[in-house]
Amino acid sequence: MKKIYTKNAPDAIGPYSQAVKVNGLVFTSGQIAINPASGNVEAVTIEEQTQQVCENLKNVLEASGSSLEKAVKTVCFLKNMDDFGKFNEVYGKYFTQKPARSCVAVKQLPKDVLVEVEVIAEE
Repeated sequence: MKKIYTKNAPDAIGPYSQAVKVNGLVFTSGQIAINPASGNVEAVTIEEQTQQVCENLKNVLEASGSSLEKAVKTVCFLKNMDDFGKFNEVYGKYFTQKPARSCVAVKQLPKDVLVEVEVIAEE
């Protein structure tokens, strides 16, 4: 197992890695809308937060030698399922290969963000 790290995505805020590679697959940790340059959540709307999340995931996958295009599965967490349509609009611009996906509403996310996404991708 190889741990992945890039300064172009937020540092882990707990005892975990941004991603790990094992047996030809990359498993990202869930990414939230933290801007890696400031270390803060700056985005306010679901669209802005989804964009930041997808940029963070793109950067982690690229650091691993993979890409969003190689995503085979995503797991998406929304604070409010009423945001599903707006989330999908932004998500669809990044995940054009349409990987398998789960999307659930949760009571609360770290730093009280609106969205979190994790990815499994081919190396």
